[in-house]
Order: sequence, then C-alpha cells, then structure tokens
Amino acid sequence: MLKVVKFGGSSLADATQFAKVKDIVLADPLRKVVVVSAAGKRYPGDHKMTDLLYLIHAHLQYGFSQDDIVRIIVERLTLIRDQLRVDYAIEEDLSRIFGSLSKDISIDELVSRGEYLNAKLMAAYLGYAFVDASSVIFFGYDGQLDTAKTYQALQDAYTVHQKMVIPGFYGSLPNHKIKIMSRGGSDITGSLAAAALDAQLYENWTDVSGILMADPKIVKDPKAIQRMTYAELRELSFLGASVLHEESVMPIKLKHIPLQILNTNEPDHPGTLIDEKFELEEDQDDRFVTGIAGRTGFYVLTIYKEQILADTSIVRKTLEIFDNYHVQIEHITLGLDSFLLTVSSAQIRDRLYDVVGKIQSECKPDTLDIEENIAMIACVGRRMRYRPGISGKLFSALGNHGINIRIITQGTNEISIIVGVESKDYIDTVKVIYDSFMG
Repeated sequence: MLKVVKFGGSSLADATQFAKVKDIVLADPLRKVVVVSAAGKRYPGDHKMTDLLYLIHAHLQYGFSQDDIVRIIVERLTLIRDQLRVDYAIEEDLSRIFGSLSKDISIDELVSRGEYLNAKLMAAYLGYAFVDASSVIFFGYDGQLDTAKTYQALQDAYTVHQKMVIPGFYGSLPNHKIKIMSRGGSDITGSLAAAALDAQLYENWTDVSGILMADPKIVKDPKAIQRMTYAELRELSFLGASVLHEESVMPIKLKHIPLQILNTNEPDHPGTLIDEKFELEEDQDDRFVTGIAGRTGFYVLTIYKEQILADTSIVRKTLEIFDNYHVQIEHITLGLDSFLLTVSSAQIRDRLYDVVGKIQSECKPDTLDIEENIAMIACVGRRMRYRPGISGKLFSALGNHGINIRIITQGTNEISIIVGVESKDYIDTVKVIYDSFMG
C-alpha cells in the first residue's frame, strides 16, 4: 500500500515551503514516493527556477553573460539548504552544472536541472532515496514514452528503495540524453509513478484547495468541487479550466487510481477527489452541476445545403479540408439542411479564406455563413443526465438576462451542456450559470 505525492513549484519555492512539504509527507506513512517540480515563485515578480534556466540557455546562444542569473540560482538553492540544515553538498552539483557552460549544452539537459536539484534537496531533507528521473522515465527516439520500460524501472526502484524522491518533468532517450516534457510535465511523472506502482491514491499538492467550480477571475469566491469523475475533468479542461491536462491523468485513469488535488498551504482542506467509482446514490453533494468552464475566441462556420444528411460526402469532404489545413474542429452540430463547425480563432485565422474557398469549390454549399467572436461555455455535471429540466433552467436563466444563445451542444455522455454566445456576453454568461445552479 502506498501513495504517490507530487508537489508543484509553489510548494517548493523556499525553505518555509520545503518544511510544509516534509510535515505533509511524514504525516502519512503511505506517502512513500515523492515527485517534485523545480522551485516556483516566492512572491509576485519573482522568477521560477525553470524560467531562469531557459534564460541562461538563451544568453549562451547569443553570447551574453549568464553570471548574474547563475548567481541568483546558486544563492537561492544554497539558502534553502542552509536554512533547513540539510546534509547535502549542493555546491558540487552546482559547480558541475554551471562550471563549464557552453552554447552547445542541450536545452533539455540544462532546463531539467531545476527539478534535479530540488529532488536532491528534498531527498536529503526527508531522508528518502534520490532516484534520477533519467533512470526510470524512458522515451524512444520518436519522443514517445516507453511505457513498459518506464513502469518496470519504477517498480524496480521502489523494490530497492521503498521511500524515494523523483524529479519530475524529464526522462531519457535511448542514447541516455535528457528529454524534457511539456510544461506541467511533473504532473505526468507523478501520474506515471502512481500507475506503475499501483498506488492506492495519487496526491497532487498545489497552492489551491482543489478545483474551483468556476473561474475566480469571473465569479467571486467560487466554491471548490469536492468530488468529480475523470470524465467531468476532461470536459472542464477541454474548454480551458485551470485543471490538470488530460495527458497527465491518463496513466492513473487507465489504472482506475483516484487523484486528489490538495493545498500545501492548507493541508487539512479536503481539496478535490477525482475518481470514476462514485455512485449517484453515494454522492453527498446534491448539486447537479459540478463546474463551469469556457473560453472566448471562436469562429463558427455554418454550411447550408439542402438534404445535406442524404449526401454525407459533403460533411466528409469538409472535414477532410479542415484536416488538410491542420485546423482542429472543436464542435460539430448536424441538421437536416445544414451543419455547423466551431473552431478556435487561433487555429483558423490565418487560413480562414483558404479553407472557405476550398469548401466552396469542392462542396458547393448553397450558402456558407461565418461568425466570429464567439465564446463557448460548458456546464458540466455527472448527475445532469438523471435530472430533467437542467437544459430548460439554463436556457431560461440566460434568456431572462438578455443573453442570446448562438449555439447549443450536449455531449453524448449527457454530462455537459455547451452554449455558444457572443464574446461580449461571456463573463455575464458564466456568472448567470453559476448563480442559477450554485448560488
């Protein structure tokens, strides 16, 4: 029995945060595997360790001095070590990493050192074994994760050490070179470790007490989501909610391992528990809407052609055109004589006229309408499928506030209703939906 726990950069920004992490880890003997990010910001205007390392690499490429940046990093890490009185000769690692920098250094090698050094500090502080991610996270030359090799290596390391700290964000290629993941890669590392070791729980410690029901920049003091499913998480993250990326939860989702998002600064707060095993009758929360997410910046293309459903080649050709131009379609709605496509403005803006011209020449629609400045908002909840009247309540609330709905889509799994409105109505739409279902 074990838990894998991952701590983000804000949880490891300074010695005070390190001490909080130690208290959390040692408070539960099942917290045997710890994954860490690089040090985050200590205060507004501060720099993340990863950003400083990227800056060093840029300075090297353009022949600028990086001495001041290196000094900031060295002073910050040695201060943490000294304040915690950790028995770790960090100067040796710092000298090896920064002592002979050249423009030829791999950006992956350099940028990954933030996690590497933080993990060595944390391992020494906890009295856990340090396990370098390059020895347990493996990629092929194509950049794809070698899951079987990775899982076996993680299992072997756990068998040997039982208690260990692993740096997140990177692994190694077959030639032993370092490969970093995308931003947020430490979440993936933690998820892989939990899946490989069949953990009973994966804890992700951040600086927020779980996932909020709505964007706090729009809704004042939104409530936290107590429990949700991976399907709900996917729906919310698809429209931009600040939650974990799907790639970072896929390993544990496939193994049916629950995920708990917790706050290092409020360790007694229950946070948000994500699991697929929730049964409707066991839900303590009587809300039918779990959360709201959305974003602006969409184009909507409506293609009219009489009896379009009788000639599916038009739909097929249109989708092929979008694919050929590498434009991802966010939503599709089919009608008897028309179908509607929603795409991100960033995806299609530079190719809009090329795409439209191709559709007109190859599909020959009766008409083709284009709307821009559309916002898409998702109302998500696993319990909505069992409750009649949710859609009516949603539409009535928006209508009563003078908000015109341009698009309506319901997911086939019946856990989400997505509405499209003019971007100028985006903030009001989110507020109205929140107040209607959670106020």
